[in-house]
Amino acid sequence: MKIPDWIPNAIFYHIYPLGLCGAPYENEPSNPPVNRLAIIKDWIPHIKSLGCNAIYIGPLFESLTHGYDTTDYQQVDRRLGCNSDLKNLIDMFHQNGMHVILDAVFNHVGRQFPAFMDVQKNGQNSPYKDWFAGLDFSQTSPLGDPFIYQTWEGHYSLVKLNLENPEVCKYLLDTVRFWFDTWHIDGLRLDAIDQVSLNFLRQLHQTIEGINPQAWVMGESVHGDYRTWANPEMAHAITNYECYKGFFSSHNDQNLFEIAYSFKRQFGDEGIYRDITLYNFVDNHDVNRLPAMIDKQDYLNTIYLLMYTMPGVPSIYYGSEWGINASKTPTNDRDLRPTLHLQQMQNNPPQAFLTDCIQQLANIRHNHNALKLGNYQELWIQNKQFAFLRQYADETIMVAINIDEQPAYITLQPDCQASKWVDLVSTEHVFHCENGSVSFDIPPNTGRILQAHYETL
Repeated sequence: MKIPDWIPNAIFYHIYPLGLCGAPYENEPSNPPVNRLAIIKDWIPHIKSLGCNAIYIGPLFESLTHGYDTTDYQQVDRRLGCNSDLKNLIDMFHQNGMHVILDAVFNHVGRQFPAFMDVQKNGQNSPYKDWFAGLDFSQTSPLGDPFIYQTWEGHYSLVKLNLENPEVCKYLLDTVRFWFDTWHIDGLRLDAIDQVSLNFLRQLHQTIEGINPQAWVMGESVHGDYRTWANPEMAHAITNYECYKGFFSSHNDQNLFEIAYSFKRQFGDEGIYRDITLYNFVDNHDVNRLPAMIDKQDYLNTIYLLMYTMPGVPSIYYGSEWGINASKTPTNDRDLRPTLHLQQMQNNPPQAFLTDCIQQLANIRHNHNALKLGNYQELWIQNKQFAFLRQYADETIMVAINIDEQPAYITLQPDCQASKWVDLVSTEHVFHCENGSVSFDIPPNTGRILQAHYETL
């Protein structure tokens, strides 16, 4: 599937604006807009310093609480500002060479979405009674409505739209046109794509293609075959939850066979996703921060190294560049979406080394096409060591990690005619080849990114 030209070089920075900007959790419709989006402008130099050149931001539109219970798709949430405030922010991102994709929540709406409120008021006489999935006036909802309706995962605050209704589809597609026309965005992240009508996804794809063929569409799905939604008729990419889970569990179990299996299954010669550019992450607004999921904080080194060198598009969730630690509770996940103060975080980061590590990995990725576009080949796998090859055109890069407490010593025979391998992480380390073999050490809980060099005659 052809992807937009800017995607191979993209490294995303993921912002949950209601959290980062310190917005109140509950929206009060009578309050005037407050331009909290302006806070994000001060973050742009920091985001650029991380090597990030693409922004995934959202949710942004008027809602009741967390942003995924939309009440108005064409008005910026008053807790964040107004439409012109968002335009100013996106213009500033663009002026700094960054592409911007917005969160698109098309599976469900909040209970104060005007069409749903009309059904509450007028019942079966409402012109919108067919806008919502599973509407049944023979039962009552747990919230006291004289009807039942489908929800997102049993949450009656999230009312499922009927995406088989042409009127609903037209409304949402008109909304997408409005977003592109108003803010000149560069794509969408489709919330809960696995719950969205495939027919609607085809219409959405055609609409966006007609607006901007260089726009990128990424869908969120925790489970399932990503090819169901990432294909030439629907989305370009899917959130790579398989590898997200494999990152921390393979380290905690000291069983790198797990993540190696996922890489090979996804990207190897017979890999089922080798033609799809997946969206890779180590944490996000829905899951615990990575430091809360790993047994040893040293694993941050090797997990981020894997994410930046594997096929696909890497991303950083705001605050994770400093290694902040947070977990959701049985009743809410607000700790995953905290208010952060930039200067305070820079002056007192929880994991001081991590920002430099991420900056270096981003710089290496930006400067080597083999990491952005190359194929994937597994070279070596043991419980605590793992090595693979990325090749593109005339460039070959070998990635190797060691999660043991002891140094590892490895001898490999990569299928290339290199005379030596230079470590891009620490270029003073050079390993020479003999008879096609190269031997090198990997210090404890670290990795190497080795570039092949060839003798010139």
